[in-house]
Amino acid sequence: MRVRCRGPRRPDRRTPLHRPGGVVVSEGDVISIDGTSGEVYLGEVPVVDSAVVEYFEGATEPQDDLVKAVDRIMRHADAKRRLGVRANADTPEDAARARRFGAQGIGLCRTEHMFLGERRQLVEDLVLASSDEERQAALDALEPLQKSDFIGIFQAMQGAPVTIRLIDPPLHEFLPDIVDLSVKVATGAATDKDRKLLTAVKRLHEQNPMLGLRGVRLGLIIPGLFAMQVRAIAQAAAEVPGARPEIMIPLVAAVQELESVREEAVKILADAGVDALIGTMIEVPRAALTAAQIAEAAEFFSFGTNDLTQMAWGFSRDDVEAAFFSRYLDLGIFGVSPFETLDREGVGRLMEIAVREGRQARPDLHLGICGEHGGDPDSVHFCHDVGLDYVSCSPFRIPVARLEAGRAALTETDSDTR
Repeated sequence: MRVRCRGPRRPDRRTPLHRPGGVVVSEGDVISIDGTSGEVYLGEVPVVDSAVVEYFEGATEPQDDLVKAVDRIMRHADAKRRLGVRANADTPEDAARARRFGAQGIGLCRTEHMFLGERRQLVEDLVLASSDEERQAALDALEPLQKSDFIGIFQAMQGAPVTIRLIDPPLHEFLPDIVDLSVKVATGAATDKDRKLLTAVKRLHEQNPMLGLRGVRLGLIIPGLFAMQVRAIAQAAAEVPGARPEIMIPLVAAVQELESVREEAVKILADAGVDALIGTMIEVPRAALTAAQIAEAAEFFSFGTNDLTQMAWGFSRDDVEAAFFSRYLDLGIFGVSPFETLDREGVGRLMEIAVREGRQARPDLHLGICGEHGGDPDSVHFCHDVGLDYVSCSPFRIPVARLEAGRAALTETDSDTR
């Protein structure tokens, strides 16, 4: 059965299906679910934005009492909060939506998402290149596409800061499937190209891609990859008045990795006459524990708490949530999933160490969070308490982050006066 499920929208009023009583739904039938009330409707129901969503999208001025109340609360929260609120956005469309929802910048622009679809072949060609000429041809094809991406995002953000994470893909996502290739070879259906591809893919195959050749490691292993991206960022920033790029190096675990990338990036930016902060994503426990060293080469930290949580706990989010999280919740081992709300005792402790020791080494170190915890109410309060400068979350969670950042500031004020 196909299901239409919408979050912040509501279906036009129709009679909901009820059980018991009478309506049989067969495989292949279309039903619609109101994501707010849980009501189920037979057939495909048109959806309309609620007045509150239209308000956040900037389509209407506050009119009805509910929207007026929301507007008043949000203005009060914005006036009181210390934390900035940014968005995780990878396209000009998402960036523009984030601005309408009140984002003060982009805290995470994931460049690997720009290489999906038709561009995936170019990345595959780059990774599997067997000569300098093949690798350079792939880079030359990717650079103008990247530049165009960044121009659109800078224009949409209208002078607000944009933190761009250099490519951080688990390598298997950009390689041909090893099983498909193996079947082709085994059944005699493979071409010479298939056989060569299988040899290359076997060479690069990883048992645990999330802990393999990705992030800064990929940028150091493939000559020219990060330089191409930094050059595209610099050229785009030079063409968009007021553009404020911030370049984030992913998966750094040792300051030497960051220094190697930073040296080349600084030269490219200088040649283009563009200023940009260069920092790193703190998502490996070792990075948090050596923050003082890393801060010597980083102008900002952004906590990637999705990966930091996986590595601190030692389990993969993709594999374990369905496997045993419900049982852990029943047993009280988890009060809530650590991927929903920050684990203050473990992951939070790593963050506290990185904040304290990073700022001791570099007092002007800028600090943010870009994991989805950035839109969770309890986690936003923790980020305020630990001294971060901003939180970043998906566009639709920005209003929650703004509200909770205001509440965190007011809670702190109330505590100080008691």
